[in-house]
Amino acid sequence: MRTRSMIRNSVFATGLMLAFAAVPFAQAVAQDAGSMQKSSDNQTVPDKAADAWITTKVKSEFGTTKGIKATDISVSTSDGVVTLSGNVATEKEKLHAERVAKNVKGVKNVDASGLTVSAAPAQ
Repeated sequence: MRTRSMIRNSVFATGLMLAFAAVPFAQAVAQDAGSMQKSSDNQTVPDKAADAWITTKVKSEFGTTKGIKATDISVSTSDGVVTLSGNVATEKEKLHAERVAKNVKGVKNVDASGLTVSAAPAQ
């Protein structure tokens, strides 16, 4: 009878030990899962390379297109969305820059809200 009681207590103690040991392990797994989810939100190396290629291509298109002063426009790309900022002389130049950027392969969208039209010089 005493042996059964001792075995039962040993099994119970082992179960408690395993349960308490599993808690930190479960927390560690949950943290790893959370960090894995965060890292999947970040861009991968190929995505970053594609964005850099798009930025370079848009800048070179601006440099070779008449009617766009490329040195006054900054270009950045994230997930295929091109953001234009800087100053342009006219609304027509702004629309032209936006259109040229949209025609570059890989561009999903263009945000030209950062482009401001300079005030016309007083005569």
